[in-house]
Amino acid sequence: MIKGIKHIIFDLGGVLINLDYELSETAFIELGISNFPEIYSQLKQTTLFDDFEIGKISSDDFIKGIRKISQKELSDKQITDAWNAMLLDFPLRRLQLLQQLRIHYDLILLSNTNEIHERAFNKILMDAHGMPNIGVFFDKVYLSHRIGMRKPDKEVFERILNENQLQASDTLFIDDSPQHIEGAKTIGIQTIFLEKGMTIEKDIFLSRQ
Repeated sequence: MIKGIKHIIFDLGGVLINLDYELSETAFIELGISNFPEIYSQLKQTTLFDDFEIGKISSDDFIKGIRKISQKELSDKQITDAWNAMLLDFPLRRLQLLQQLRIHYDLILLSNTNEIHERAFNKILMDAHGMPNIGVFFDKVYLSHRIGMRKPDKEVFERILNENQLQASDTLFIDDSPQHIEGAKTIGIQTIFLEKGMTIEKDIFLSRQ
């Protein structure tokens, strides 16, 4: 851990919940959207996904947009299941770690996510661990589709600091997307880039203590 930290901002996907983008990619290709890798990835995406991620369009609008791209009569369930395929699991040790960290630090969640995924990851959490939603582990939760802002824009980081009266130098941000890390760095927040294969429970909070 970096010394002098009082507050920790966590990303969700790839940091707390395991993800596999290729599962959604494969699912959409199987539904006939052969160019899905070109319109959505961890690093970039088209306007449809951008708008959904900041709550500019509804779940129904998103599903209609995917159906239009596919030019097929796909059901709502087919599209939703394919979109949620990337969401895997919340390892128990990771959740226990959050509970332990909360004793010593203010914990904040900042996730670029959407309405469909929010319902899905909370269901995963409830089914596997009996927890009603991810918010029970945090002092404050910021989900892009609810606040109309997202990473890596510096404005979302400034909002978190201002609303919670945090100093950037006392704050640590952990994310698995390099562009999000760079956004936090621009306003002086301490950062840890969670590279592929790394986990917070094995590579950060144990080995650095």
